Amino acid sequence: MSQVSPKVGFVSLGCPKALVDSERILTQLKVEGYEIVPSYGAADAVVVNTCGFIDAAVQESLDAIGEALHENGKVIVTGCLGKRSELIREAYPDVLAISGPQDYASVMSAVHAALPPKRNPLLDIIPDTGIKLTPKHYAYLKISEGCNHRCSFCIIPSMRGDLVSRPVDEVLLEAERLAKGGVKELLVISQDTSAYGVDVKYAERQWRDKTYRTRMTELCEGLSELGLWTRLHYVYPYPHVDEVMPLMAEGKILPYLDIPFQHASPRILKLMKRPGNIDKTLERIRNWRKVVPDLTIRSTFIVGFPGETDAEFEELLDFLREAELDRVGAFAYSPVDGAKANELPGAVSEELKEDRLEQFMAVQAEISAAKLQRKIGRTMKVLVDEAGAEGAVARSSADAPEIDGVVHIANGQLLKPGQFVDVVIEDADDHDLHARLAG
Repeated sequence: MSQVSPKVGFVSLGCPKALVDSERILTQLKVEGYEIVPSYGAADAVVVNTCGFIDAAVQESLDAIGEALHENGKVIVTGCLGKRSELIREAYPDVLAISGPQDYASVMSAVHAALPPKRNPLLDIIPDTGIKLTPKHYAYLKISEGCNHRCSFCIIPSMRGDLVSRPVDEVLLEAERLAKGGVKELLVISQDTSAYGVDVKYAERQWRDKTYRTRMTELCEGLSELGLWTRLHYVYPYPHVDEVMPLMAEGKILPYLDIPFQHASPRILKLMKRPGNIDKTLERIRNWRKVVPDLTIRSTFIVGFPGETDAEFEELLDFLREAELDRVGAFAYSPVDGAKANELPGAVSEELKEDRLEQFMAVQAEISAAKLQRKIGRTMKVLVDEAGAEGAVARSSADAPEIDGVVHIANGQLLKPGQFVDVVIEDADDHDLHARLAG
């Protein structure tokens, strides 16, 4: 008589880095013979991978734990909020176990204690590619953990520790496996992609009979050998970012940079403990665009930081107008429990924060809309995400999944996810492009 596999429910919250942690845990569960189920009712226990970055995320994580306890009763908590176990225990003393981010061993031990594994010898062979929570045609490639920065608004180093880079050959082998598994686009993620390899003094490794340093530029050169779309996220604007521009100009990696500038006032940037030479930043953006005219720059900003004056907020708007960034996200400053910025004087009222956020987004919406209008009439290569009776939804090199815009293809009913096609752009709105298949 065949054994019934223990069933595990899984809730994954937070950023792409947490998503990669979830994929690793799920892969290990599957390898050990556990069945992953999509509902609380069907599960013998539930794992909740939490986020703890800002207050709203903390609340969402606590709510998810509460819901899982109410619906199932057996709950194991992991992830960033796990670093604040006392907060979780106070709210929910009945959770079975709590562990922090990347602590895969503790999660598995807790699962083993709650649901002893019933090994199936056929499942003891580790699959070539693990479980992915993203669609088959794109994947997040995590190149490091932790961060050496101590930004005053952020508590990530206290949750995820200092920078620990993965060896470059290990990353390239994973990318190669993903490519063989049908992935067409790699989204390179970390807390600080530009700092990759600093902690290991850019150690050299071998991949495909060639030597690569554990460094962002060399990693990009290696990834470009796979013939995939490679998209860089969370890049700090250090001088060596200039080195990847030729790779973008040659079409080896996507002409896309996700750079969290956070503000434009030198004084506020200093209070944030961020790189602060904005004139240099504008000059470098201009130089990048000379080399890569089609470069897409996405960024995030914080408005209403403690002490931010009207004049400093205007500096930020002026920077926006001058930099003409393609994609921008913004947040009203939220005091994160444990962040140094909470001690700064001059807290901005909630009302003024919201007002500034509205102004900021209105200025950026005009810039984004104008940039999209300029694309009308162009032919561009896009990657299809989904297709149906209404047509297809795709993304161009300027669009990262989930956070940027999309390209709607009216006559794309017969296309398939993961397919590259050429389209002619016919129209644009504030966020998205509308196109038809070329030819």
